[in-house]
Amino acid sequence: HPSFLPLQLCCCSSCLTGPFPQASSPARSFQLDYEENCFRKDGAPFRYISGSIHYARVPRPAWRDRLLKMYMSGLSAVQVYVPWNYHEPLPGVYDFAGDRDVEAFLDLTAELGLLVILRPGPYICAEWEMGGLPAWLLWKPDIVLRSSDPDYLAAVDSWLHVLLPKIKPRLYQHGGNIISVQVENEYGSYYACDYGYLRHLLGSFRALLGSEVLLFTTDSIQAEELRCGTLQGLYATIDFGPGSNVTEAFGAQRRVEPRGPLVNSEYYTGWLDYWGEAHASTSSASVARGLEDMLQLGANVNMYMFHGGTNFVYWSGADFKDQYKPVTTSYDYDAPLSEAGDPTKKLFAIRTVISKFQSLPVGPMPPATLKYAYGWVALRKYADLLDVLDVLCPSGPIQSQFPLTFEAIKQAHGFVLYRTQLPWDVLDPAVLGAPPHHVCDRGYVMLQKYRGTLERDGQTTLCVTGRAGETLDVLLENMGRISFGANISDFKGLLGNLSLDSSPLSNWLIYPLAIDTAVQQGWPHTAPPQSSSGARAGPAFYTGTFETPGIAWDTFVKFPGWSKGQLWINGFNLGRYWPRRGPQQTLFVPGSVLHVGRPNNITVLELEGAPSTPLLLFLDRPLFNRTLSYVPVLMLTPPIPRGSRHLFIDNAGRGGSC
Repeated sequence: HPSFLPLQLCCCSSCLTGPFPQASSPARSFQLDYEENCFRKDGAPFRYISGSIHYARVPRPAWRDRLLKMYMSGLSAVQVYVPWNYHEPLPGVYDFAGDRDVEAFLDLTAELGLLVILRPGPYICAEWEMGGLPAWLLWKPDIVLRSSDPDYLAAVDSWLHVLLPKIKPRLYQHGGNIISVQVENEYGSYYACDYGYLRHLLGSFRALLGSEVLLFTTDSIQAEELRCGTLQGLYATIDFGPGSNVTEAFGAQRRVEPRGPLVNSEYYTGWLDYWGEAHASTSSASVARGLEDMLQLGANVNMYMFHGGTNFVYWSGADFKDQYKPVTTSYDYDAPLSEAGDPTKKLFAIRTVISKFQSLPVGPMPPATLKYAYGWVALRKYADLLDVLDVLCPSGPIQSQFPLTFEAIKQAHGFVLYRTQLPWDVLDPAVLGAPPHHVCDRGYVMLQKYRGTLERDGQTTLCVTGRAGETLDVLLENMGRISFGANISDFKGLLGNLSLDSSPLSNWLIYPLAIDTAVQQGWPHTAPPQSSSGARAGPAFYTGTFETPGIAWDTFVKFPGWSKGQLWINGFNLGRYWPRRGPQQTLFVPGSVLHVGRPNNITVLELEGAPSTPLLLFLDRPLFNRTLSYVPVLMLTPPIPRGSRHLFIDNAGRGGSC
């Protein structure tokens, strides 16, 4: 391979401090230098050390704290995804307000003296729902995503004509801080290998952003992926993690880019978690060692993730590797900045490496945000889900001979209830089931009582009994659309007929449930009390309140004895909990969603069964790597120093001390 040339680091103050010069400033450029194998910023050789942060996974009040910690870590740039589906929930309906104000986020990065490497997709992966593509694309069932399909390209072009004009004034050449823009993302790993699609995107980006902006691609170091993911006119970069042979990895980039700067666009500081698997972790030493090896070669590095954050609401995606693998609510990623934004041992190891190659910013690292253990909060059952369908589906059900998918009824996320009646007496147990992969993703079955679950790649049948005319309800949960793999056209709901002893069931009432809309409007806390049926298993809502002691700190909520469900505090959807499957045992609660001086309203949708005494426990630390299914009856938290007293929680949710 060609020799790897050490790069001169930029020493000009404009790349370290803001605000940036106006567009009239001379010689403002960011370019490739193929002769010296480097970037040139304003004509001088330049190498960036960057970290990934996703504004969509961080509450807006925390943006400044996270970005300042990244700057103080010695980073010169941040890498930012733009999730299309986060901003265009329905065709032609755009949302750039509040937490979705990407322009405000980018302006904040400039204010803090950070350059930006922007990755606007249209596909981003990122373990985000459907890889950032909007679910409404699937309203056309035969659409071919990430291809030259005319319907897909029309939707992409419409989106880019809204997004990219917001980006253009913030390009480095125009006085902003965006130094480069990625086109698509890891396209070589997608089966289509459609160069016409990449050429179309290249033309759109050039038309909307101009000829001067540096456009690039990112792919793994596999030869086939680099073949399908790269295109003349787009600078090819690669991604790989600790433990790789750095020289060999960059040799893969050299095969497609014989000259130019060495770039690892995704150097993995950790990894994501899936429900039902152990918490992923990567040692600080291995991350630091790999980073130093790359910097010694003069390479440009972006660390993915530097701060992961949280998959609030329903934004967690899924992978498909032999089976469907949904991603946890936490996107901690074992990153240098924790899910709550706290500096870790890994961050300081990285900072030490960076200090060997450039001066660090003067001043202390901002400390971890304060956490508070608010303690136990008692909840009460408000109502079974089946008893409040008039609130959750005010427009009433859709009638259909056979089940319809979420996409067919134009519901993107959350839950849909499917209802029919038994066509005959079932006195002896009969098999209720669906073909494999037709329950997407998890169905909660009720027939007079809660009967159990049907799961996409798990249990697909249940034995039931009942009388003719009795109501059969199946609540379907979308656990996240596939974000990476050969097929991201991931339809949700019942994709085929449910059958009873092989006889298809028909005449369905389908209820699209607008749970988030109701909760955001104050329900059920502002609604009249319901007569609850007690501790009956199955989907039900629970409510409670707690107050903060004068200030709202970040906290973590644990679900002792609970099964699986969704949590809202003050109308904000904090995401999915699933302690029975793990590994994640707590949900992160940002202090910014809490009230001071008035009650904080808790709403829980428990899907399978709450403990007989429904309690939540607010802690000052997260629990990532525990699964109730595999722990002893007494689960102790935190680790017990000899001679001290600590709370304990048993599997029934009872508390005590020891």
